[in-house]
Amino acid sequence: MRGWLKLLTTLVVVGLVFFVLAQAVRPELVTSVGPKAEIAAPLEVREILERRCEQCHSDEPRLSWFDHVAPAYWLVAHDVREARSRLNFSELGTKPPAVQRAELFEAVNMIQLGAMPLPSYRAAHPGSDVTEEELATLKAYLNPFAPDGLAAMNAAPPPVAPPPSDGVRKGAASVSLSGVPYFPDYRDWKVLSTTDRGDNKTLRIITGNDVAIRAVEQRKTDPWPDQSVFAKITMSAVDDGQGHVASGKFVQVEFMLKDAQKYATTQGWGYARYKGDELKPYGADKHFDHECTGCHEPMRDNDYVYTLPIARPGVGR
Repeated sequence: MRGWLKLLTTLVVVGLVFFVLAQAVRPELVTSVGPKAEIAAPLEVREILERRCEQCHSDEPRLSWFDHVAPAYWLVAHDVREARSRLNFSELGTKPPAVQRAELFEAVNMIQLGAMPLPSYRAAHPGSDVTEEELATLKAYLNPFAPDGLAAMNAAPPPVAPPPSDGVRKGAASVSLSGVPYFPDYRDWKVLSTTDRGDNKTLRIITGNDVAIRAVEQRKTDPWPDQSVFAKITMSAVDDGQGHVASGKFVQVEFMLKDAQKYATTQGWGYARYKGDELKPYGADKHFDHECTGCHEPMRDNDYVYTLPIARPGVGR
């Protein structure tokens, strides 16, 4: 009995020593080098973002007292660095207003999907959820139907001008930085869904290649089979001033290519974005697709795909 008591005492002492020494290992999180550039949004919107988001998504995170205690602090520090790499409100104000609204749109989408704040953060910080009233304020600010002078009254919308189906354009790249090629026949694929982005006034059409369409018809989309490809064609939205919205100029086309083995580090999907008439591949380096995986993470129970196609009646039963 005395031997067990001695061992227990030794373990407690060693644990206390480790705990005290652990407090000295503290990665620095405050990185502010000057006054923060305020985002171009109303005061009530900025206050919500400061109260609910900037605890982690800023250069000056605000931690609870228990967050400062190692080893919990190490996990918090990792989460804060990861959060800032995806969206940093200390830097967002330096970007063009349209970019600010686009990033806020993605942030609000994450809140609606329950991905933000992180479930683990909510569990450790009761009351950190964005309230229904706060979410309504954010959504009202990003209201896609707010007047913006996009087009003059009775103006005729310009014709849609996507790239030619053969994909031949001066300076166009054949493969993105992630290795996903440009699929020149994407306009001939069947339409799976349509959507819109009110924050940046764009319309999107999602098409699928034969493999994806066959998977839909056979109801085999959980998971999607390898070599399934989606194309998301983005065009500007043109308002004629009378509530009629039509597609305008081609903006970009994005691809998702399923290859569970090749793209194992990015949720089994390869991502690519080709912008403008020149079809310029998007991204500063090969890690650009982290933006895509972060956005698609809330849809992990749907194989990371937002599009929820409905099979045609009588097919695949």
